[in-house]
Amino acid sequence: MSKLTALSATVALGAFSLFAMPVDAQIAASTDLSGRRLFINADPPVKINLAAVKHTNFYLPREAPFAGRTHPSVYMDRDGVEKLVREAADRHRIDPALIRAVIQTESNWNPAAYSNKGAGGLMQLIPTTARRFGVNDVFNPQQNIDGGVHYLKTLLDRYNGNLDMALAAYNAGEGAVDRAHGIPAFRETRNYVQKVQNAYFQPGSGRLTDTWRRPIRRETDANGRIVFNND
Repeated sequence: MSKLTALSATVALGAFSLFAMPVDAQIAASTDLSGRRLFINADPPVKINLAAVKHTNFYLPREAPFAGRTHPSVYMDRDGVEKLVREAADRHRIDPALIRAVIQTESNWNPAAYSNKGAGGLMQLIPTTARRFGVNDVFNPQQNIDGGVHYLKTLLDRYNGNLDMALAAYNAGEGAVDRAHGIPAFRETRNYVQKVQNAYFQPGSGRLTDTWRRPIRRETDANGRIVFNND
């Protein structure tokens, strides 16, 4: 056999072994809360309740990239996330109902959420914010919630309890809010602030009434938009 023929056979054998899978391995398909199809390499085979995945349970792929890292698969139900929310709320002295409103707006309670701007996890942390608050894996629900809540508390303190400015900074960054001396004139940011506040102030949200240093007033601006203000 010539050297060229031997090399070709070696390459072909390597390619075959690369795509070969153990006979007992199985690819399990599921759909996460955002409607994205996930394929999980499970060994031994696992059974996935698709109805449960859509309504109560959260799955991540076996590995997924974030800032050059990989993470193990994560499973957590809504009760587990709620427990983390309450713990972070107690730790950082912030209303848990506000945390829930931010999570609902940011990721719709999906710990696998990942935006085209590079934000990941339940509270959609970008890499710079994650590093700033010691989050090594944004897809780890405990780390993500603690880092996001810590950041939100930092913003509330920075803007003296002004909820509008804190939420705007969470979405657009402190620099944009400081330059605008309020909510920046970005449609996305204004819609974001409104959406979080609607979720936070809706009946049944569990909002604490004595959280803020100044009372929050519901007003209607010149364009007919409902605004919650504590100036």
